[in-house]
Amino acid sequence: MWSNPLLIDGLLPRRTLIRTLFAGLLLSFPFAGHAQESASSPNSAQGIPSDYYRAELVILERRIEPSAVNENMKGRAVEPAPETEAVLQAIAQDGTVQTTLDLAPTSELSLNSAAQRLVNSGRYRVLVNAGWYQAFPPDYDGEPLKVAVGDWLERAGVREIEGTITIDRQRYLHVDVHLNHWQYAESTPMAEIAEAPAEGEAPVAATTEGGLNEQADSNTLQPGLTGTPLELLTWIRETRRMRSEEIHFLDSPTIGVLVFFKKIEATD
Repeated sequence: MWSNPLLIDGLLPRRTLIRTLFAGLLLSFPFAGHAQESASSPNSAQGIPSDYYRAELVILERRIEPSAVNENMKGRAVEPAPETEAVLQAIAQDGTVQTTLDLAPTSELSLNSAAQRLVNSGRYRVLVNAGWYQAFPPDYDGEPLKVAVGDWLERAGVREIEGTITIDRQRYLHVDVHLNHWQYAESTPMAEIAEAPAEGEAPVAATTEGGLNEQADSNTLQPGLTGTPLELLTWIRETRRMRSEEIHFLDSPTIGVLVFFKKIEATD
């Protein structure tokens, strides 16, 4: 059923199409029964902590023209991301990749095959494929993990996809995904310098050399930035309750997050 994607696009609603394609891709690869042990893996000879897991996250971008996105997010207000020292993956302007996690080799990850199949499908670009070992005891209150990936938006000085992912543990594991997908806002350069405002009138916003309004509506500005108006293309705001060895997919029309947890026992 996957041989004619154009026909499928014509028959299914966009969100249904995305999830149907993912279901086919995910069901078409086998899970490895046991991961190979590495330096970042728990050493069963030394014992492992209680409630020890391998957490896995795949962040991807769907290859779609912005004009094809039905959602209109341009005027949506965006709260500043929480301050955090923890980093899942952040890519600097020069391409330097930062993380504060002790990441496991991708060859150990159960989602590795899924990530590769998504790339091979030609429909998705995998931006993050990461996993690490960590104890998540009950009542664990996780620190938000910073994400900054995708294309570099030169005039704004940010990556196009940024935000945080937070993992908590109550009775079950909970994953809170808070990601923004930014694009440059449409703007019309001023034809000429405005006259000085009359007494009591608000000053007219000046424009930058590129014609961008320096006093753009705060709803179209990435918090912490000034001078370059951005607008949301899409976002993800979702919290999902997780069980071990369940695959969960959290998505928007342009970005998605695959989540998987593997409980690590001494026998593993």
